[in-house]
Amino acid sequence: EGRVEVYHDGKWGTICDDQWDDRDAEVVCRQLGLSGNPKALSWAHYGQGSGPILLDEVECSGNELSLDQCKKSDWGQQNCDHIEDAGVSCDPFTGTNLPLCAKGTVRLAGGRSPSEGRVEVYYNGDWGTVCDDGWTDLGAQVVCRQL
Repeated sequence: EGRVEVYHDGKWGTICDDQWDDRDAEVVCRQLGLSGNPKALSWAHYGQGSGPILLDEVECSGNELSLDQCKKSDWGQQNCDHIEDAGVSCDPFTGTNLPLCAKGTVRLAGGRSPSEGRVEVYYNGDWGTVCDDGWTDLGAQVVCRQL
C-alpha cells in the first residue's frame, strides 16, 4: 500500500486522484503482481509526493494489465496539487465487504510443491488449518481459484 508513483520520460511522479476508484486500484495491484482487496485512496492518504504530477483523469475498467492501457490524460497534463495524490492498498488481509467464505487469505503448507499441501487460512491475525469434515472437491476448487 502507498502513494502511487509512475516513471515516465526519465522521472518519477504521482497520479492525481480525479476519477480515481477501486477499478484503477485493481489495475495497479495487478501491474505490481499483488493480490488482495484493491482499494483506491484519495487526498494524499499516504502523504504528498514532491515530484511532478504525471497523470490525471485515470479511468480503468479494471481488466487492464497496466495503467498504460487505461483511459487517462496525456502525460503531464493535469490540474491538480499534491494534496490530490492517489494511493492504493492491495492488502490481502482485508475484505470486510466479502462474504464470509471469501474473507482472509489462503495458503498451502507442507506440500512437495507450491501447488499442493495443507490448506491454511489467515483469520483475525493468525494462520490456522481447515478441518476436513465435509471437505470435497468443491472446497478444493474454491481454494485453487483463490490461490
